[in-house]
Amino acid sequence: MTTELRRLRNYIGGEFKDAADGRTTEVVNPATGEVYATAPLSGQADVDAAMAAAAAAFPGWRDTTPSDRQKALLKIADAFEARADELVAAESENTGKPLGLTASEELPPMVDQIRFFAGAARMLEGRSAGEYMEGMTSIIRREPVGVCAQVAPWNYPMMMAVWKFAPAIAAGNTVVLKPSDTTPASTVLMAEIIDSVLPKGVFNVVCGDRETGKAMVEHSTPAMASITGSVRAGMQVAESASKDVKRVHLELGGKAPAVVFEDADIAKAVEDIAVAGYFNAGQDCTAACRVLVHESIHDEFVSALAKAAADTKTGQPDDEDVLYGPLNNPNQLKQVAGFIERLPAHAKVEAGGHQVGEKGYFYAPTVISGLKQDDEIIQNEVFGPVITVQSFTDEAQAVAYANGVEFALASSVWTKDHGRAMRMSKNLDFGCVWINTHIPLVAEMPHGGFKKSGYGKDLSAYGFEDYTRIKHVMTSLDG
Repeated sequence: MTTELRRLRNYIGGEFKDAADGRTTEVVNPATGEVYATAPLSGQADVDAAMAAAAAAFPGWRDTTPSDRQKALLKIADAFEARADELVAAESENTGKPLGLTASEELPPMVDQIRFFAGAARMLEGRSAGEYMEGMTSIIRREPVGVCAQVAPWNYPMMMAVWKFAPAIAAGNTVVLKPSDTTPASTVLMAEIIDSVLPKGVFNVVCGDRETGKAMVEHSTPAMASITGSVRAGMQVAESASKDVKRVHLELGGKAPAVVFEDADIAKAVEDIAVAGYFNAGQDCTAACRVLVHESIHDEFVSALAKAAADTKTGQPDDEDVLYGPLNNPNQLKQVAGFIERLPAHAKVEAGGHQVGEKGYFYAPTVISGLKQDDEIIQNEVFGPVITVQSFTDEAQAVAYANGVEFALASSVWTKDHGRAMRMSKNLDFGCVWINTHIPLVAEMPHGGFKKSGYGKDLSAYGFEDYTRIKHVMTSLDG
């Protein structure tokens, strides 16, 4: 008996459409390794159509009042909340994530973030008007930038879509959003829900692969390109966008250090770091993947972390006891396994280090010790359920090790010494520094990094302002 595959479609100008040339890709559930849907493999004609729809809708949406945009976003948030079970099911099938944790840890923040940007829509203001030249009054206008080309990743398909479209639409822009080719289902469902709220063309979804994203970024219509993805992808987007001087917003890789000093609460640090390192199978740019521990507590910490790893469970989405599901795709499983296979002789696998089960793309929670600063697994992003541990002697070495990578997105410090915590937060070269915790995010605070982790901010008023442009208007007082 053959099960009919679900058919996902693009959402362009308020209509659901197949790719113009009929091409499709298969969508696989990573928890089973089985194909469950097809999605359009969109080409230039589809991108052209979506950009035309967004461009046509822009003047009308730009000219709506902030209160109208707020009302629309609040309706979207309410609709997402009302259909939470459907969204969670789609996201779990997309990614293999545990149903319970997706419902409790992802859906509520998403809805809250939409509501935050709904409020932000009414908070745009410039500096007060004034006379800076005799007989002239200057005012500042904040305006939407125009059409935004947005590319979301596969690790948090729903939430990253929200991080992209909510501030853009709140500011009066229109959007063409591409989900990852491996995780389009929840984004297409979001389009179905949004369809009853927004005017046609304000929000568009184009499914496809890397070439589809490239066509979006290189298209002449968008005024801004935003991507969450790999460093390589970000560099390509920045290069492509430079040809017509598009604005670029990049949230790229991470290699987050968790620096644990000798006075830290070891039990709490181990527990929180294990959750922050293994949640979502470590497929998170802010995951606590690189632990730096003071030499005096190194062995105790490694032993406790290895036990925490052994007690951490991965498995099918409907298993309520699992912390995380599978890696997203076969290539990601191969990448994670490759890091372990290439470990240097001085490294020691304290826990895990192997695939789990014969079905799906599951990998065991892993702890690696004995590593040196220039080892591949220290310098490069694994993006899997792997936590490395290094030893340091003093605060200066901890800072040097922490900052000694090309990424600069997030970090954490574990100590009871307030002065030390403040010094570390000053000296750590990362967009976020958590103290005695790791990974909490709130809509009001910015998320974004430095160096090869990219530039631009998500969330917060800073993220909202990224989707606006500033215009100076000067008027003569003589009439």
